[in-house]
Amino acid sequence: MRRLAPAGATALGCTFIAIGCGGIRAPDLFVVQRNGPAAGETLTLLVNEEGGVRCNGGPEGKLADPALLQARSIQEGLKGAASAHLSLPAAGESVFSYFVRDENGSVRFHDNSPRQPKVLRELQAFVLATAQTVCHLAQ
Repeated sequence: MRRLAPAGATALGCTFIAIGCGGIRAPDLFVVQRNGPAAGETLTLLVNEEGGVRCNGGPEGKLADPALLQARSIQEGLKGAASAHLSLPAAGESVFSYFVRDENGSVRFHDNSPRQPKVLRELQAFVLATAQTVCHLAQ
């Protein structure tokens, strides 16, 4: 499986990342960039297959097992939309915009995009919960 470079590194290109003592970091499931109107609402969330999470390039946190299962389910559910590079416009004023990339491709959407697949609503809920529990952000 390919790995995603942390946000900001080579425009989210896929790569392998080695870490200390010759070890290899777990493959990434996906990286999400969420943008909001207020300070503190912008978030880059990188999730790997072992439940490791990096919030805005900070130190790695850990997902609880149920959240890891949810992340894997979301990544599986994104396959079709990501490989089609789905891009959904906002319906009027939106609060958050999202860009998610995985090994299959990418998806752009807004919190209020019409006709968004269920997996995108699940991704929004996952990002919010992870931002609060792992990243220790307000939202």
